[in-house]
Amino acid sequence: MSSESTSLARLSMSLPAELFRQLDTMVAERGLPSRSQLISELIRHALAEHESLTRPDEMLAGTVTIVYRSERGRVRHQLSQTQANYLKEVISSQHVFLEHDKSLEVLLVQGPAVRLKELCDAIRRIRGIQQLQLVTTTSLLPPLHKQDGSHIHSIGANA
Repeated sequence: MSSESTSLARLSMSLPAELFRQLDTMVAERGLPSRSQLISELIRHALAEHESLTRPDEMLAGTVTIVYRSERGRVRHQLSQTQANYLKEVISSQHVFLEHDKSLEVLLVQGPAVRLKELCDAIRRIRGIQQLQLVTTTSLLPPLHKQDGSHIHSIGANA
């Protein structure tokens, strides 16, 4: 167990009664063991978002979720062309067809916050994009290759 998870600090806060009620409802609906778990999740999300806005060169990992109309493959083709301009940042993509000629695509991304924002802005400019959401974390994917191109073994793997 990491020292981060065993070292806790207590936080006391006051909330308007209605906001408190909504928080408890959310905890119950998600089946969480405590308010603390939900508040920690919300704070982590806010910190990752803050990091991406205040430190544009900071490396982040995350997902870009895109919903678009499938108009005879035109949007999908433009998405693949846009992704090709961000080969270092787009690690993988997953595409599924939805009902009513819509598609859902999820990109696994990693890179400087400014590049991830540029990628999202480029995708938003594609006509037919209906929804786009970038969710980031400051935790990174482990490096798969050394600078010289040789393979790095997985953590815990025998050399």
